[in-house]
Amino acid sequence: MNAWPVQDAKSRFSELLEACINGGPQLVTRRGAETAVLVPIAEWKRMNNAARPSLKSLLLTDSGRVDFEIPPRGAAKRRSAITG
Repeated sequence: MNAWPVQDAKSRFSELLEACINGGPQLVTRRGAETAVLVPIAEWKRMNNAARPSLKSLLLTDSGRVDFEIPPRGAAKRRSAITG
C-alpha cells in the first residue's frame, strides 16, 4: 500500500485514484500520521458485505437468538427489616 501525504493526495488526486484502481488501497497521511485509506469500490463492497449484521437484521432473524435460563423468582436473599 502506497502512502500519500495529504498535500500530494489533494494536488494529484487523479493519480491517487488511478493508483487505487490499478494497485489497490492507498494510504493518506497527515503530518506523518496515517489518516485515511482510499479503496477500490469492489473492495469496499466486499468489506461492507463481510461486516457484522445490523441490529435490525439480528432482531428479525431466528438464527441470532439463543435460549438462556431465567432464575426462579423469589430466590434472592433479602435483608431483614430494621426496626427501631
